[in-house]
Amino acid sequence: MTSVQEINLQPRPDKKYWTNCHREWREEFIYFLLVDRFHDDRKRKPKKGVDRQSGFGTKEDLQKICGGTIRGIINHLDYIQDLGCTALWLSPVFENNPESYHGYAIQNYLEIDKRFGTKEDLEELVDKAHAMDIRVFLDIVLHHSGDNWFYPEDVPYYYYQGQVFPFGGWRYEDRPLPSELRNPELYARKGRIRNFEAVPETRDGDFSALKTFALDDSPQSLWLQEQLIKIHCYWIREVDVDGFRLDAVKHMSELAVSRFCSSVREYAYSLGKKNFFLFGELVGPDHLYNNYIGPKTSVSVDDKTIYYGLNSVLDFPLHHILPDVILGKTSPGRLIDRYESLRQTALHRGEFGEFLVTFLDNHDQVGQSVKHRFGKDANEEQIIAGMGFLLCALGTPCIYYGTEQGFDGTAEGDWGVREAMFSLNDRTTNALNTESGIYKGIAQLAALRKTKRALKFGRMYARPTSTDGIRFHFPECKECLLAFSRLLFDDEIIIAYNASINKTKTEYIQVESNGCSSYRFLFGGLGTVPVQSIENEQINYIRLTMLPLQFILLEREHC
Repeated sequence: MTSVQEINLQPRPDKKYWTNCHREWREEFIYFLLVDRFHDDRKRKPKKGVDRQSGFGTKEDLQKICGGTIRGIINHLDYIQDLGCTALWLSPVFENNPESYHGYAIQNYLEIDKRFGTKEDLEELVDKAHAMDIRVFLDIVLHHSGDNWFYPEDVPYYYYQGQVFPFGGWRYEDRPLPSELRNPELYARKGRIRNFEAVPETRDGDFSALKTFALDDSPQSLWLQEQLIKIHCYWIREVDVDGFRLDAVKHMSELAVSRFCSSVREYAYSLGKKNFFLFGELVGPDHLYNNYIGPKTSVSVDDKTIYYGLNSVLDFPLHHILPDVILGKTSPGRLIDRYESLRQTALHRGEFGEFLVTFLDNHDQVGQSVKHRFGKDANEEQIIAGMGFLLCALGTPCIYYGTEQGFDGTAEGDWGVREAMFSLNDRTTNALNTESGIYKGIAQLAALRKTKRALKFGRMYARPTSTDGIRFHFPECKECLLAFSRLLFDDEIIIAYNASINKTKTEYIQVESNGCSSYRFLFGGLGTVPVQSIENEQINYIRLTMLPLQFILLEREHC
């Protein structure tokens, strides 16, 4: 198939689409992996006796294809399921430029990259994931294509005052595909972005050598957007995926994103898929999120009304705060402020608008001058606490492959945080160690999230703490005790963390009595903790002694 005109969007008569997913998307625990870096086709085992390890690959290795495949994912779905994940987010799988390993340089939107596998492999992966009650999301790129053509003399051109530059020529005789994309007028042709914060430069400019589509409101651009919609609906039809993560949303107009989401959501509904999840990568302040989020709320942008946008976006503001709080580098008060901000701005969004996709690590680590994973500075207890926070707080938690093994991402550049989970030298070894302390700790917390409804649906309240049991306040110091509650009707779970690396802390957490006399440990301890009161002050509290870096869950006992 080489043309959009060959696409058939009628439901496949030989296929039964997965329509019975019983979860809201905010209940998911997402596992995000780079297809080239997760696992190859070989049978491998983790090294025995190694509780934490770094990823595989040298700086030179990680700038090239490492050999991960869709078949490698199929063979290790149980590893993802046993971690407690309920959804799988795959890096882009469409055919890429030969020098690309990451998937974001697409040259053929109609085929799976042969280095990763086949369409049949992807369909098998989705079917087997569904049989395990796991959703599958594809990472897609609408803003730009790969390096499929060049400017005159094949030299870099840079954005300059919106000037449209001449087209040089195509790099390949038969790419990009579909053939409709072999039209120079469908590309912005304004050169590489210099300032990623400047509009319209950041929307119209090229991502380095990747070539940006013309995504404005011109007739030709609207036609292009229709073709991109058909292409991606085709993949829903063919392999029955359950959602898309949209790359580089900030670099697209709100209307372009809305058009795509509206059409894709409606097509998924036509197949019986009522919970198709659309979330995006958007690095910026909350008020920018409001222009893109809200599948059931009208938002006005430039006097035009958007009705059906994204369900959610990745929570980069939390990503820029949480690691430092877990590591004791900044006050937990910043987290409290973050969630209050989230609550306020969510008032302008649609249903579930306050539930962003939360994460500790990702494949870009945007905002870091020297890129590395959270695990570079964190020990085992801190990694478990960081993921525990995501699993117990508001939001849809997402774990980046390798975090569950303590990967640190210390090699220089983007590729440094994109390690392989299988050895590139020893054909028998991988890093999929289900016996590691980090893996087991995260799996235990994920299992609690599945069974404890308050952790998925409950309201979230920060809890005042005290060192003397008299004066209660929200935490202010860097290594304070952090405590919050998730409450659902008459159920409550308290989550607490001692951020201190070397100090055991005895502190008091203010609670409501509700006629109950104790809380029992769910994680991080044993037994129960009694509710006590300050006479004549009508203040109830529990007293906790917590070891350095201890992370605990307590459930209120029903009376």
